[in-house]
Amino acid sequence: MLTPLLDLLAPPGCLACGEPGRSPLCGACRRDLRFLNDSGPCPRCALPRRPGGTHHHCPAADAPWRLAWAPVAYTGPATRLVAALKYRGALPCARLMAAQVVAGAPPGLLGPAATLVPVPTHPGRTRRRGYDQADVLARAIAARSGIPVVRCLKRTGAGAVRQQGAGRAERLEAGRIDLRLTRPPPSHVVLVDDVHTTGATLRAAAARLREAGAADVVAVTWARTL
Repeated sequence: MLTPLLDLLAPPGCLACGEPGRSPLCGACRRDLRFLNDSGPCPRCALPRRPGGTHHHCPAADAPWRLAWAPVAYTGPATRLVAALKYRGALPCARLMAAQVVAGAPPGLLGPAATLVPVPTHPGRTRRRGYDQADVLARAIAARSGIPVVRCLKRTGAGAVRQQGAGRAERLEAGRIDLRLTRPPPSHVVLVDDVHTTGATLRAAAARLREAGAADVVAVTWARTL
């Protein structure tokens, strides 16, 4: 229980590899992070586009969000940083992630009308860990950007959410995600999670928010699987 608190006071070297030092990320791990803005990512699915800007068979062409974006690829040190945040209580990882989200965000993404809404983790995992990593990340982004955080989604268990346009596998996965609103959603939502993988959880959350009246939803994660 003391490890997260001690890490907040004195991060133990590189958060990705453990290399001793005063920086939260050593030079080697920093160099190995792959930043997706350099590849002109697709604004719908956040995946890198092919040379020349073409992007065929976008997996999020009909997703219930306007835009999806992530600053880094979920490879190398990014996978270790996410694991440290999720499973080892290394909460300073969220500050590092938030700094990269705020610094690299496309113009207007984190504007004054936006409200951050964390995608809730399954309650069983939150109880075991003692925290919800998406909520920790959202609060870290809020601290850097000044954008408010509203926790209006609750994850309870299995349930059905219709996913028009999603692939069959994503529809089946999203159909097992039961997200319920605890209050009316903000008008302009920035959904926050740590990693965009299949997109099923983000789809379920965005669909629920749109159904409840959110005028605009964008999906922001720190990392994107390739």
